[in-house]
Amino acid sequence: MTGQSRRGRPRSGEQAARRRAALDAALAELVEHGVEGMTMQAVAARAGSSKESLYTWFGNRQGMLAALIQRQSEQVNAAVTAALERPSEPRATLTAIAENLLALLVGDASVALNRAAMASGELSELLLRHGRHSTGPLVEDYLGRLAAEGLLRIDDPAEAFRLLYGLAVRDLQIRVLLGERPPSADSVRADARTAVDRFLALTGGGR
Repeated sequence: MTGQSRRGRPRSGEQAARRRAALDAALAELVEHGVEGMTMQAVAARAGSSKESLYTWFGNRQGMLAALIQRQSEQVNAAVTAALERPSEPRATLTAIAENLLALLVGDASVALNRAAMASGELSELLLRHGRHSTGPLVEDYLGRLAAEGLLRIDDPAEAFRLLYGLAVRDLQIRVLLGERPPSADSVRADARTAVDRFLALTGGGR
């Protein structure tokens, strides 16, 4: 036997690929039609799967949204971790982090998930826990190391991250959530550089 088990069920690798395809389809439906238009039937049809498989993997639509939030967070944290681990001087590292965060927050996926979370206390809590509250500590740890090395003058790494976050994101996310067109990739890149320049000037890292 090769591709399937004795009972004809797909192997675990194939199951994982089908589940990923279902999440891709769910995200596409959410972006295009909003949370009310994202039905299990539409997701199943788009993914070439069955509703029974979706219910097995996610339980219900709420569970599917929760899985999307968790996957989004994992992707963001992986990008932030990669930026932190890449040998580079602090300005370049911080700019990469700011650009990743800003691009994420004004991107279609994040906007759609944030809009869905606004209607659900459970999803809102999940979005905070897997988003801001998991990404923040990664950057805070890095800022603390820079301070310990004398490269930044900060007393509280968590407060320093809030400063960096505020300088990078400003009101852009809420404007996009309210329907304004998101900034271009070039604009995001320029905004990230400007935010880091201001952050380093305020924290003594610009010298």
